[in-house]
Amino acid sequence: MIKSDYDQIGLLPATNGFTGQFDSIRAARSGVRFMHVHLMNPIGLAAVIILLPHLAAAHNIPNDVTVQAFFRPEGKHLRLLVRVPLQAVRDVEFPQRGPGYLDLDRIDSILPDAVTLWISGALDVYEDNVLLPKPSVLASRVSLESDQSFASYGPALAHVLGPRLANTTNVVWDQVLLDTALDYPIQSDRGRFSIHSELARLGVRTVTVLRFLPAGGAIRAFEFTGDPGVVQLDPRWHQAALRFVKLGFMHILDGTDHLLFLFCLVIPFRRFRALIPIVTAFTVAHSITLIASAYNLAPGALWFPPLIETLIAGSIVYMALENIVGGATVHRRWMIAFGFGLVHGFGFSFALKETLQFAGSHLLTSLLGFNIGVELGQLLVLALMVPVLEYVFRHMVAERMGTIILSALVAHTGWHWMMDRADQLRQFRFEWPVLDAAMLANTLRVLMVIVVIAGLMWAARAVLRDRAQRKRTTGHGQPAGGEQASI
Repeated sequence: MIKSDYDQIGLLPATNGFTGQFDSIRAARSGVRFMHVHLMNPIGLAAVIILLPHLAAAHNIPNDVTVQAFFRPEGKHLRLLVRVPLQAVRDVEFPQRGPGYLDLDRIDSILPDAVTLWISGALDVYEDNVLLPKPSVLASRVSLESDQSFASYGPALAHVLGPRLANTTNVVWDQVLLDTALDYPIQSDRGRFSIHSELARLGVRTVTVLRFLPAGGAIRAFEFTGDPGVVQLDPRWHQAALRFVKLGFMHILDGTDHLLFLFCLVIPFRRFRALIPIVTAFTVAHSITLIASAYNLAPGALWFPPLIETLIAGSIVYMALENIVGGATVHRRWMIAFGFGLVHGFGFSFALKETLQFAGSHLLTSLLGFNIGVELGQLLVLALMVPVLEYVFRHMVAERMGTIILSALVAHTGWHWMMDRADQLRQFRFEWPVLDAAMLANTLRVLMVIVVIAGLMWAARAVLRDRAQRKRTTGHGQPAGGEQASI
């Protein structure tokens, strides 16, 4: 195929430079327009048939990609060291020699442009919420997969800036790593830095391990999958709190099992005055176990998460069956909500475990923010759920029959969840913990939490009992047996 034929279909053959490869990349990313314009062109169609196997090979996306990075501000410069598998850098024709080995003498001229296209172009770095200009590429090189220099910052920097592999090293493109050092101009190494990574495009599942080395501070490690949005590397308390408020709000809306439990809680009680103690008890309870888990007071065994997930499904079944049987009172319901809220709090902690790394030094603030978000999400759900239930029971079906039907449907769903999760739980082998000083200390901490929980329940029960007695004494209250009918 001559050059004019390539021109007709919008492709240029790769040259020794990077210009032809950029043209190939642009053409490959506009495949739909290319097919629409040139499908009926005989020369273009023939070119597609000839080039299709090569284009397909060039566009294979790796399934799992791990990115390692160091983020260190120093004076007026910010150093960002990044390591990615070379096979994740697609649409670039790396020079080869012999039977397919990389030509390491010629590859150095291509790597900086590949870094700009696939790495630095996918990173937005901010100093005090101001976007920094794109960085300069200090160095880039190919490394062996067995290289361990990225275990810490010093050896990693020395390795990236150090001597290259000899051209006699026989390696192929999908068995090596691409290392690079990027330099950003900054105002001060004491600024507040954040980063937005779009490196998720490197693979089907991209895990980024980022270590932040602040000036005069301890190393902070982050690990996230895909695109986490803007990550505050050293967040202020209000930034951490706001992030976790949003996270808690979205989590309760995405958590089907938590929503079904909340639904069962409120079916018999559709007055906001009656719902206040029930929802508050649930919130206080899951806050206790969530905070306890964040401070490592929960069991760390592998069987614990599936046990909690099974118990959450069981709580849905129990609440649904209690609604079917009837006779629930506000006093009984808030105590049950408190007990099951302790279980649901552990469930929240599992979802929060990978996200606590974004709390910085504001762990407790972030946890409280998450609980506030959960509470706001619950209030939104209640604001929508209560009027719908009221309308259904008033205009479509009798209250008692509607309660039974809805609770039976929820019980059916919860039962299947419970059985499925119990099957997963049975795959784990329970082992008694080793009796040592650490185990005893952890047991004492758990017992202290239990004592606090029992004290809160006793105090709340005493307050409600005294309140009920005062109402009966003044003649404005009702017996406990008629409590449900009045709300």
